[in-house]
Amino acid sequence: MFLIFTKNDYLCGKLIIKSSKTHKIMENNAQLIAQCEELAKQWLTPAFDEETRKEVQAMLDNPDKTDLIDAFYQNLEFGTGGLRGIMGAGTNRMNKYIVGMATQGFANYILKAFPGRNDLAVVVGHDCRNNGRMFAESVADIFSANGIKVYLFESLRPTPEISFAIRHLGAQAGVNVTASHNPKEYNGYKAYWDDGAQVLAPHDKGIIDEVNKVKIEDVKFQGNKELIEIIGGEMDWDYLQAVKEAMVDQDVILRNKDLNIVYSAMHGTGRVIIPMALRSWGFQNIHVVPEQMVIDGNFPTVVSPNPENPEAMTLGMKLGTRLNADLVIASDPDADRLAIVCRNAKGEWEILNGNQTCMMFCWYIIANKKKLGQLKGNEFIVKTIVTTELIAEIAKKNGVAYRDCYTGFKWIANEIRMSEGKEKYIGGGEESFGFLPFDKVRDKDSPASICLICEIAAWAKDNGMTLYDLLMKIYAEYGFSREVTINVVRPGKTGADEIKQMMTNFRENPPKDLGGSKICLSKDFKTLEARDAEGNVTKLNMPDTSNVLQWFCEDGTKVSVRPSGTEPKIKFYTEVKDPTFKCAGCYERCMAAAEEKIEAIKKSLNL
Repeated sequence: MFLIFTKNDYLCGKLIIKSSKTHKIMENNAQLIAQCEELAKQWLTPAFDEETRKEVQAMLDNPDKTDLIDAFYQNLEFGTGGLRGIMGAGTNRMNKYIVGMATQGFANYILKAFPGRNDLAVVVGHDCRNNGRMFAESVADIFSANGIKVYLFESLRPTPEISFAIRHLGAQAGVNVTASHNPKEYNGYKAYWDDGAQVLAPHDKGIIDEVNKVKIEDVKFQGNKELIEIIGGEMDWDYLQAVKEAMVDQDVILRNKDLNIVYSAMHGTGRVIIPMALRSWGFQNIHVVPEQMVIDGNFPTVVSPNPENPEAMTLGMKLGTRLNADLVIASDPDADRLAIVCRNAKGEWEILNGNQTCMMFCWYIIANKKKLGQLKGNEFIVKTIVTTELIAEIAKKNGVAYRDCYTGFKWIANEIRMSEGKEKYIGGGEESFGFLPFDKVRDKDSPASICLICEIAAWAKDNGMTLYDLLMKIYAEYGFSREVTINVVRPGKTGADEIKQMMTNFRENPPKDLGGSKICLSKDFKTLEARDAEGNVTKLNMPDTSNVLQWFCEDGTKVSVRPSGTEPKIKFYTEVKDPTFKCAGCYERCMAAAEEKIEAIKKSLNL
């Protein structure tokens, strides 16, 4: 989903590239600079505050026009994670004016989508990011000024709790101000619908249409305080009670209540709710990383607050070593993602990747619900198309339905919504460290997932294993795979153009092999076509198109390529299998072989 703000539609918009001829003109630096200057000068009017005007004037005065172009050459786009960008002045930046116009358009759409209702309500929250509270209060003011009741969280809260509150309160929509795991310069805006999930068609297109009509003078910035209700503690309690529904076997926890757990909030929203959730499940030996329990949008103890980065787990592992912990866990700033560190066969810390984490969750939920007689035959799990295929093998072997969907939890939520009342969702996740083990929330949920991974660690301990041992057991039964995501970062307009050209090149000149493995099946989710080695074409059954390419090889190798929806990068998701894995003793050998194979794949793709 993306928002397009045009110059003709409102004061500070973007010129849309509508033809190849226009595109050529836009590629001319002089024309582009002039265009950006014209838009920037409109941000010097009294419609904008003094601080914004000064920032824009500085960009105009600077002989180097790089910052000016990056700030004004386009508008922020709603990708898989919503509106997200660097904070600052400009149409391509996160600021109260872009947030304001997006919110006014959103409010207009809500009023049209629910005509005649006088009980419309939205939930608004934010995380620990700089300017987060200011943006959230501005969003609340605009909704209330449009006659829509607002439930505004008293302070920072996890993304999954915002999703839960929308459903719990019967609200029609919601907004969470967060940039998730992005660096400190970023902030963002996630738009939710009445099912607690991020917006999909037809609502995304409807919101775009309304936003395109908004002019800066249309935004109702002066709120109606009578329509803003502050919420907090009671919602926390209700959410914590719901999280307990993700529990599979409480007896296992009670037998291992002293499991030695180290937790880091990474300066974000999990700092209170996650230790409370763990205690409510029965765990009693919980330690926190004190330096990372401090709320700070500058994230001073990490290079980037992303659980996918091993560096972010350094302090947790140091404390875990000192305390002889069983495992180290962390949540990202808005507490939707989680990271897990366990001890390997040598007693050293091993960081599980997102695929391993998702696979372990799915295995445990299926195996133990089956053992406890909790499966009724109508259950299903969901994974994204770029996530390991071993999850599909686990589901197939145990007679549980599984589904593939696009990257982004809104698509997992869509699968839950389509099956509500007919089939039972029991878990779903993606390779980027996100999982949802119950259906009361419609976004990835680290509080529930962290509690469940601790239950899994308790179960493993009950059976004389560590989490690492359990991982080896799963590999031995279902096969070994190694997954590595390669990120090619290309910032700014030139970067966006380069990423676009890379996707064009792959479509026009697709590889014939990957690291020496012959490609036997190609999928293009932009055209919704799959093509086998003989050239036979079949249609892909997906709810929408997406700019994703996939290649499958005869030996089980899989590579997926997609531009990120939230960051200036193109992602290559590689998965390599090794049928020779028999036991834990094979792990290092198979890993080394897989790494060599992935290097060969990179060369095949000129990465």
